[in-house]
Amino acid sequence: MQPKLLKYILDIESVIEEIESIKQKTQNDFNNFSNDIILQRAIERDLEIIGEAIRKIIDINPDVQITASKNIIGLRNIISHAYDSVEPEMLWGIIQRNVPVLADEMRTLKGA
Repeated sequence: MQPKLLKYILDIESVIEEIESIKQKTQNDFNNFSNDIILQRAIERDLEIIGEAIRKIIDINPDVQITASKNIIGLRNIISHAYDSVEPEMLWGIIQRNVPVLADEMRTLKGA
């Protein structure tokens, strides 16, 4: 595996660990999350980092299969450029449903 590719995978895994920590801090409760703007901003930043890292992974190796990679990159652009349309419900849904799938895919890529 190319060193740069591994770096981006490890970056994503690190951010996913941070997201899991935030979920624990909120006791995995949406109401706790939606009432804490600082945690929401942290998740936004984490998702931006993931989107950028995935974009770079695809640039290095377009054959890498990541579920919804275009959506993840698009989300990064939305957070960066249309920040006022990002709702806590959307962020919560992503960290509950999509981030675990991405975590599995990163483990698989790293093992490949």
